Amino acid sequence: MSYKPRILYVEDDESLSYLTKDNLEFEGYDIDHFSDGETALEAFLNKEYDLALLDVMLPRMDGFTLARAIRERDKNVPIIFLTAKGLKEDKIEGLKLGGDDYITKPFSIEELQLKIKVFLKRSQVKENKAEDVYQIGNWVLAAKAFELRYLVNGDEHKLTKRETEIVREFFKHPNEVVKRKDLLIQFWGEEDYFKSRSLDVFISRIRKLLKKDPGVEIESIHGIGFRLNC
Repeated sequence: MSYKPRILYVEDDESLSYLTKDNLEFEGYDIDHFSDGETALEAFLNKEYDLALLDVMLPRMDGFTLARAIRERDKNVPIIFLTAKGLKEDKIEGLKLGGDDYITKPFSIEELQLKIKVFLKRSQVKENKAEDVYQIGNWVLAAKAFELRYLVNGDEHKLTKRETEIVREFFKHPNEVVKRKDLLIQFWGEEDYFKSRSLDVFISRIRKLLKKDPGVEIESIHGIGFRLNC
C-alpha cells in the first residue's frame, strides 16, 4: 500500500469541511478533521502530520494561536491558512507566525489541491524526509521506526511515540541540561503536577532501558530538569 500524506484539517464550517475532506480523501490524502483549535492541537501533539490546513476563525483556539503552537513543536510542517478575511494585515500576520501560504474563502478545490501538492513536494513528504536516527554511546534511536537499538548485542526495544519523542530530545542534547518545564510544555502543552508525574514515569522507563550501557545515564538536576550524561 502506498503512503498517504496525512493532513491536519481544522475548520468549523460543517458543510465546507465535509466537502473539502471528501474531495481531499478522494485525491488520496489521509485527513484528520477537527472543528476547534484545542482538539486539533492535542491531535498534532500525538501524531505526525505532513501538512496543516487551518481556518483562521476557530472556536476555543483561533488558527493563528494554533499555528504558533504548531511552530513551537515543528518548524518544518507546511501550514496553509484558510480565511474568509481579505485584509492584507491578516495575511501578513499568518505568514509572520510561520504560515507558508493562505487561501481565501470561497476557494476552488482545484486551487487548494494545487497548493497542497506544491508544499508536500517541497517538504518531500514522508518517504524523502531525513532518516531521523541518533546515536549515543552504544544506543541508536531510529525515531521513525520507534525503536531503540543496543549495538552490543543487537537488542531492539519498541518505544511508544511519546517515549520516542523524549528519548530523541535527550539524544539531540547530550550532556546538556534539559529543563523539566520545557519538556512538559513541548510534549504535554502545559506544566502542572499531574503532567509532571507522567513525565517522571516516562523518564523512569527510559532509564531502565539505558542502564544496559554503563556509559549512558539520565541524571536528575534538582529543581531544574535532567541531563543525559554520556
